[in-house]
Amino acid sequence: MATLAIKGGKPVRKRAFPSWPVIGSLERRMLVQVLESGKWWYGEKVKEFEERFASFQDARYGITCTNGTAALEISLIANGIGAGDEVIVPSYTFVATATAVLRANAIPVFADIQIDTANIDPLDIERKITKKTKALVPVHFAGLPADMDAIKKIARRYALKIIEDACHSWGSKWRGKGTGALGDAGAFSFQMSKNITSGEGGIILTDNKNVAEICRSYTNVGRGKDRPWYEHYILGSNYRMTELQATILLAQLTRLEAQTLRREENALVLDEGLKDIPGIKLFKRDKRVTRRSYHMYMFRLSPEFGLSREKFLQALNAEGIPASAGYPHPVYRNPLFQRRGSGPQYCPVSCPYYGKEIDYSKVFCPNTEQMCKEAIWIMHPVLLGTKSDMKDIITAVRKIKENLRELKNGEGIQDNK
Repeated sequence: MATLAIKGGKPVRKRAFPSWPVIGSLERRMLVQVLESGKWWYGEKVKEFEERFASFQDARYGITCTNGTAALEISLIANGIGAGDEVIVPSYTFVATATAVLRANAIPVFADIQIDTANIDPLDIERKITKKTKALVPVHFAGLPADMDAIKKIARRYALKIIEDACHSWGSKWRGKGTGALGDAGAFSFQMSKNITSGEGGIILTDNKNVAEICRSYTNVGRGKDRPWYEHYILGSNYRMTELQATILLAQLTRLEAQTLRREENALVLDEGLKDIPGIKLFKRDKRVTRRSYHMYMFRLSPEFGLSREKFLQALNAEGIPASAGYPHPVYRNPLFQRRGSGPQYCPVSCPYYGKEIDYSKVFCPNTEQMCKEAIWIMHPVLLGTKSDMKDIITAVRKIKENLRELKNGEGIQDNK
């Protein structure tokens, strides 16, 4: 009789893990108040959320907008990034990290990641710097802050701007200060899958008053601070957040710290239970990270485990554990970056103002390529479960490891005894 659920055995669990989003009476009450007030548009609730979230992340200024992608674009533009500039971004990230650079009329240059953090590698950043480099975009991937000490040192040496992609790191802290407030500006997302959500939405954080005012003008169709309503000073657009979104976020913010701490505690349980399983590669812990948000729990499945990632995920899912492979390829392998040609649709890469040629088909970041083959993602709602729930995940992984023989067919698995 088979032991593994994928072969007909009894699964480790049939109960569902916590669902997302978490909502309660507070959201309902606050939404009804705003709904009945008739004041739905860009007012006091938006202002209140901006102040509270900026304070939560230890920043002086917060400027809300429509989404995290817009937050990145605006952050770059407000910091003077534009035509002909190069911006170094990690190759293991959501595509918006790179397309935001293109939207600012600049050129994304891909750097590799550290295999034990999934964050941008400072050593590769230095290798990619040219005379055209104007900014760095570290991504705090899965909520783990990038090595901001090394990144700041590089930025100072080469006079570069730091725009943090903090879209996974609400509540994360580096040396006691919140992500998004560590560089020149930081962008956050409140899209549906995020740890604090209003369906869509974003915010820009900065400690720089001038940058904050440019961001505000850019999001509010170019209006000036304390200037007449129908005077417009820069080429902005309408990126405003609504009162309804801000109200949901204010309610969600009341739970964010407690949820962040619970995810951290449960991640420690998983680390302890998985660390000794051959072929399971955990990510490095850094004492300079004083709080971590865990947008997802990640580990790598190396060949030592003895099973392909596809079959492992099928077996894990069958045991009742939700997990996925994440990104199938590095950002630079997307068709957007692989195509070549001339004309407006290929700008800014092929436009004359860049003055260089770039061929993304020649980009190769070995650690990113490896991560795309080995990463296992368990998303953040799971980490809101109990310690018993975490033990079920550990039990399922161990169960698969101990019963590899049931999965030998078609896998080429060898007995390592």
